[in-house]
Amino acid sequence: MGVPTGFHEGELAVQRRAGVGGPAARLAGMLAPPDLSGGAAIFLRDRDLAVLTARDRDGLLWTSPLPGAPGFLVARDRSLEVHALPAPGDPLADLATDQPVGMIAIDFATRRRLRINGSLAGAGPSGLTVAVDQAYGNCPQYIQRRHLHRPPGSAGTRVPEVRSGDSPDAEDVRLIRAADTFFLGTAHPTRGADASHRGGTPGFVRADSDGLWWPDYPGNNMFNSLGNLAADSTAALLFLDFTTGTTLQLSGTAAVDWTAPGVPGDDGGTGRRVRFTPRRVVRTTVPVLAETVAPYPRNPPLTDTPDQETP
Repeated sequence: MGVPTGFHEGELAVQRRAGVGGPAARLAGMLAPPDLSGGAAIFLRDRDLAVLTARDRDGLLWTSPLPGAPGFLVARDRSLEVHALPAPGDPLADLATDQPVGMIAIDFATRRRLRINGSLAGAGPSGLTVAVDQAYGNCPQYIQRRHLHRPPGSAGTRVPEVRSGDSPDAEDVRLIRAADTFFLGTAHPTRGADASHRGGTPGFVRADSDGLWWPDYPGNNMFNSLGNLAADSTAALLFLDFTTGTTLQLSGTAAVDWTAPGVPGDDGGTGRRVRFTPRRVVRTTVPVLAETVAPYPRNPPLTDTPDQETP
């Protein structure tokens, strides 16, 4: 039997509730089995950052950065070779094969991204091999323009300092509240894992005593991430501080809250927000820096002044 195609039941349910079933149906062909030759292979070849969603040996879902020099992503037909591994200390540093994985390759400088979903066919000392089931691009919305670089001496093997815990500390909360970008990992029980990008005005991710939440902005109406959450609440977040290289990874659960459109905090006017409850937190560093940022010109402004108490 082949890999199922089209939208799954969670995506369809969210599309119906959002009232976009018709427009979304016209995009279902994007989920067909891909051919990574041509333009997709060229885009991947030139990238210097990918983000991976997978499960650790204990079954926890995480989203991890995979930086590399251009050429570290090699695509052929329906296979992707990743000549990089999660860094020492990363929750996914010891990956099990034969599991669903989601990836996103992103070019902040041109605001382009490509999502890749499939299964981890191989993991060795020099990298990963992904058997690809889906590959499709997303629009440039909410991507802040940056030019990434690796700091001098970053090719070494020194193990970075790692902090882990069950909840964010005050430093983590400051990083979250200052972020204009993060990555969201989700999974479906039978249709695999996914990694997606989220961006907005700094402060768009709120942190309070109950966890984190952010407004859902208008997008392509496919609802891959929210559809996964409708079927499986497991979720993972990755925040990157591009001035220091600090990364913050959170594994936990998430749910979609439907509100009246336009209530305080509904920055995108969709009447949807996602609330995330962390279960495990890891803070470390990776060699991914950017000195300047050009915000996406149509980031929605913040529409509230939430009570953000430091845990």
